[in-house]
Amino acid sequence: MAPVRALLRYLRYTKLALWVFCLGMVAGFVAVVGEIARLERVASITMALGLVLVPVGLFADGHGFVALRWLARKFARPAPAPPPARRAARRVVKKPQAATKPASKPRAAKTTPAKAASAKPAARQAPARRPAVSAKPGPKRR
Repeated sequence: MAPVRALLRYLRYTKLALWVFCLGMVAGFVAVVGEIARLERVASITMALGLVLVPVGLFADGHGFVALRWLARKFARPAPAPPPARRAARRVVKKPQAATKPASKPRAAKTTPAKAASAKPAARQAPARRPAVSAKPGPKRR
């Protein structure tokens, strides 16, 4: 009995609404037993008013918000799952090929006009060939 009294101490407006409903029930009982036609309508209005005031009293006491939260959780749709994480596009990075330098021509020695006249003409060397380059297209750019 002690927990009920502790609870009713905090439900001031709800308790008042229940008393209004009980008053309507007693009036209805008296109207039916005593066959008083005028009291029947007043009794039914009092009971209806008491029933309407119970949720209003709960909200006024602050406990209605707990009930609303419970109802909202019960009937709420579950949150949609987050979309799966996208993977970053892999870029294939090719290592640059070691550049081969073409064979350079030998430098001619500096000669004076006297040496140039006495020197034999140098034999010509074949030009160096470059390595073949593949015709693959580079990476596509967006």
